[in-house]
Amino acid sequence: MKFFVDTAEIDAIAELNDLGMVDGVTTNPSLIKKSGRDIIEVTKAICDLVDGPVSAEVTATDADTMIKEGRKLVEIAENIAVKVPLTWDGLKACKVLSDDGHMVNVTLCFSANQALLAAKAGATFISPFIGRLDDINLDGMELIEDIRTIYDNYGFETQILAASIRTVNHILDSARIGADVITAPPAVIKSMVHHPLTDKGLDAFLADIKAADIKIL
Repeated sequence: MKFFVDTAEIDAIAELNDLGMVDGVTTNPSLIKKSGRDIIEVTKAICDLVDGPVSAEVTATDADTMIKEGRKLVEIAENIAVKVPLTWDGLKACKVLSDDGHMVNVTLCFSANQALLAAKAGATFISPFIGRLDDINLDGMELIEDIRTIYDNYGFETQILAASIRTVNHILDSARIGADVITAPPAVIKSMVHHPLTDKGLDAFLADIKAADIKIL
């Protein structure tokens, strides 16, 4: 499974990248705003840091302007994936940009029907939003399962990019189902390391080390 980091904070990306935990990055206008930097400037900085795909989202809602924005965004770096919404105009933009040879991430997916349309339009990535479905008492993981089944049935190459990840269980369940990619905030990825038994065991080891006055250096 590939790990994408859902942030526009350079320091947070760099920390995980140094550990080999970053296969790509996803951004959106809200994350860019939070970073306090110009969209082109911060996106280029991320692309310079990360080898994998960096999703940069268009701001328009009509197909023609999305296509123009997408073509401008891909000039930033070769690893840009243009992020478009899962609307009819977004699918039109996806088709044109993917035919141009650019990576496209179709976002805001909430149904398997939408995912099927995105694959037909040539999307590189489809981003189903798990957490937001959970918020309205629907099971976001069922959507991942449905998309996985449909894509496998017909050999679609569009990668399932599980998004709106809120918990480590979302990551684990996505891995079990076979999502190709997850994108999550740095804090969620880092929290995967925690387990109460690890902490308990470490405390016991440290107590024994102190009692025995064990030193290596």
